Amino acid sequence: MEKDKEALIAEIRRLKQERDAAIMAHYYTDGDIQDIADVVGDSLALAQKARTLSNKVIVLCGVHFMGETAKILCPDKTVLVPDMEAGCSLADSCPADEFEAFVKAHPGHTVVSYVNTSAAVKALTDVVVTSSNARKIVDALPRDEKIIFGPDRNLGNYINSETGRQMLLWDGACHVHEQFSLQAIIDLKKQHPGARLLVHPECKKAVTLLADHVGSTASLLDYARNSDATEFIVATESGILHKMRQLCPGKSFIPAPPEEAGCACNNCSYMKLNTLGKLRDCLRDMSPAIEVDPEIARKAIRPIDRMLELSK
Repeated sequence: MEKDKEALIAEIRRLKQERDAAIMAHYYTDGDIQDIADVVGDSLALAQKARTLSNKVIVLCGVHFMGETAKILCPDKTVLVPDMEAGCSLADSCPADEFEAFVKAHPGHTVVSYVNTSAAVKALTDVVVTSSNARKIVDALPRDEKIIFGPDRNLGNYINSETGRQMLLWDGACHVHEQFSLQAIIDLKKQHPGARLLVHPECKKAVTLLADHVGSTASLLDYARNSDATEFIVATESGILHKMRQLCPGKSFIPAPPEEAGCACNNCSYMKLNTLGKLRDCLRDMSPAIEVDPEIARKAIRPIDRMLELSK
């Protein structure tokens, strides 16, 4: 089996060179995907890096909205994804037609949308944010500005609590971050009294209130690297543990458990659709390729560019 995997990796590397392709992967993908990628990062890092690549082809190992964002930023490049079915429960919780009606029902608001949205929702947006820069960007807006924030209610509530804002929130959520069990985390903290609790802001408020550090995947990783603690409980998608263990040898990382015992709910099933076999196939076949309607892309690029400018 190991020889088959080695042969598959060798074929991916050969095809990557032949296609002049760069492989980009999110921290939530499997370790094998991260290890073969040219760029590994959170949503902000992947967006920032996409435009700087000289390659003709980008393979985005993540979920569909990430491929769309890369295509919007790099319209002249071919953007491939290993599996077109790799969607996002948070993006799915915010259909563009329903969000448009919500925005129209609340005129006079600046629309701030999380990057975990479709291109069509981004096209309805004034500025896009990620968990890495959401607070910074909201803080950059005038204090009296009325804001609609979508689609993640937990991230929106967290920013409201941190900034004193009263943003109007769309009622969406990520199925992974909604599932963490408060009681199980409390029990884990009792079993590991020296462990620091690292929490993504898409989690429920009760979980973030227990945290030693709340932040994006990149922020959680930086905290773990720089902390003098040696044990951590991590409340985000478990794929990040691969990079944490690589960069922090000698430290221990414990995935926070979901509410349902024995459930793999702290794994994003969509992210796990990215496999080495599918990565090889998409490079070989140059398919599936992401396409974005030109008019939607024209509208969506403006809030993405505004995010990138405000993130500097």
